[in-house]
Amino acid sequence: MILYLAADLLWASKIKGVADSLGLPARPVRSLEMLEARLADSPVSALLLDLDKPDEAMTMLARVKSIAQEGARPIRVLAFGPHVAKDLLQQARDAGADQVFTRGSFDHNLPDIMLALASRQ
Repeated sequence: MILYLAADLLWASKIKGVADSLGLPARPVRSLEMLEARLADSPVSALLLDLDKPDEAMTMLARVKSIAQEGARPIRVLAFGPHVAKDLLQQARDAGADQVFTRGSFDHNLPDIMLALASRQ
């Protein structure tokens, strides 16, 4: 299962639409509590984080990375945000995101990104 945090309906619809078209299970998370619930009830392989929700994204990134340190199965974390938010993109890298994309790159490559995540499940 791929989880995603989206700042708005546009990104949520794009991510869900691509996942559905590829036959991949994907569900939204809007809060740390929702992330914890999804982690408890689903075999999660990846988390997509929209850095336009920086507080939630960084909190979720830290939580998923702490789970990996506890010895649980690692969850790939991909973050995306505006190309002008260089500090925020770097902050996600520094916090341990496996990949960080500008929104344009993420949007353009979303089907390939999702297929790559599916191949690692």
